[in-house]
Amino acid sequence: MTTETSENVRIRPQRFHETEGLGDWRVVGEGACAFFRTGSFAVGARLVQAIGELPGLGDGSPDVDLREEGVTVRLITVTDAYYGLTERHIELARGISAAARSLGVPADPAAVQTVQVTVDALSGAAVVPFWRALLGYEDRAGSDEDLIDPRRRGAPFYFQGMDAPRPQRNRLHVDVWVPYDRAEERIAAALAAGGRLVDDADAPSNWVLADPEGNEACVGVAGPPRPVAERS
Repeated sequence: MTTETSENVRIRPQRFHETEGLGDWRVVGEGACAFFRTGSFAVGARLVQAIGELPGLGDGSPDVDLREEGVTVRLITVTDAYYGLTERHIELARGISAAARSLGVPADPAAVQTVQVTVDALSGAAVVPFWRALLGYEDRAGSDEDLIDPRRRGAPFYFQGMDAPRPQRNRLHVDVWVPYDRAEERIAAALAAGGRLVDDADAPSNWVLADPEGNEACVGVAGPPRPVAERS
């Protein structure tokens, strides 16, 4: 019998977004992410040190990317059985935000995004092994349609099943996951830059856009919080 703890209780993006005290964070395609605008490498290094000193990090330490302009932190559980968020990430996110505040470092949720490459495949079983070998990627837990970088640096690949080839349409496109409160702004910018809206049937979670030559891309949102009135 397995005892449930905060480390193994799985949660959906919506649960994370509806929890108080997580305003610095946004769930995108690869977990809960935050960007802290430090303004210098030295300040960023101090923030990384503070994150490393938080209690209870254990095996599920956050992914941290330190650059001169800021620090990006990602929270996600990656095991052979699960790829996603747990209750533990809620308290960890709060602790990281508190560490940033103690150093006077502001969060910039608008700077968060992840990118995924999607390939249309008539036979995933035939196609996926090629890309797995070429990229040096691994299967994502719980899916035979997704490949992820074991170092968690490169963009994941998703293999979308199709029944027949689609004439006059590209079979490889980019999915851009953005914060739920930035999707409309990002879409408007893409349209103003010459793009067009192809399909918004799945809005407000997904929009299909195309560039002036018809190459497609999707804008995705993970679990926006429900309006307060709907939660009561």
